[in-house]
Amino acid sequence: MPEGPAQLTILQLTHQGEGAGSTQSIFSLSRELAHRGHRVLVGCPAGTLLARSVAATPSLEHVALDFSHFRNVANTIAGVIADKRVNVANSHATGDRRALTFDLGRVEAAPSAADLRLAQSALGDSGRPVVAVVARRKDQQILLRALPALERPVTVAFVGIRADAELGAAQAAVPDRHRIVFVPFTEPPRALAFYRFATLAALPSRIEGLSQALLEAMALGVPVIASAAGGNAELVRPGETGLLVPPLDPAAWTRALERMLGDDAFRARVARAGQTLVRGEFTMGRTADRTEVVYREAIASR
Repeated sequence: MPEGPAQLTILQLTHQGEGAGSTQSIFSLSRELAHRGHRVLVGCPAGTLLARSVAATPSLEHVALDFSHFRNVANTIAGVIADKRVNVANSHATGDRRALTFDLGRVEAAPSAADLRLAQSALGDSGRPVVAVVARRKDQQILLRALPALERPVTVAFVGIRADAELGAAQAAVPDRHRIVFVPFTEPPRALAFYRFATLAALPSRIEGLSQALLEAMALGVPVIASAAGGNAELVRPGETGLLVPPLDPAAWTRALERMLGDDAFRARVARAGQTLVRGEFTMGRTADRTEVVYREAIASR
């Protein structure tokens, strides 16, 4: 590991802080780094889910940032870096995915009976395979446009969004043999309950970092289909740990769904391989180790 101070003062920065996967990633990683003895400040908008989580964690410090005024937020960040003697600042827009993670402990926690009832009630009891899409607004309309050509009836649950005009138009063309469910944003533990009923998880998107949704689904042993975009290829090895689909291609999504839903043995095999990969390579401890290396490399290169 590159030389540097034993204890770092780290400033984590994000303009988000609500229901995106990055929120949980930043919080979990910050908490682990603080546990290792580093001073960790988290800069994000006041009043967000992340700000509240940081405020409730004594080992972390919140820095309120207003990203609506660029010059003001830049001055605030510069002041914090000088006053707190920050060694390294992470904007969480890096392409170096060694510093990205998910919270395995949260995933392993058993959903409450209330959360399971909520998920089961939303999904209904139709006997159809369940395709779970746990994500904020991405390219869910592409998955909807794939359904008319899919003969096998399915229930598709979009967890984390409401139907907007584009999604409503795409849903109107979906045949009655399929069931579509929209579940507005809910706290992450409740969202994870939907994976307990999922036949597979899907992530249609054209831009992606290292997806929390994929990490969590794979950790729980749910087979995945994802767009071939961003960091998805680091998790989904086609035919081995899941399936990758060209972004914005409904016909390709139809073929992927047919393959995954039509082959129980294949589905079980990629689920096992995906779970082994994620639980072996993306644990919090291993990611924190890699993150410390990344940060010390950045300090040494100045």
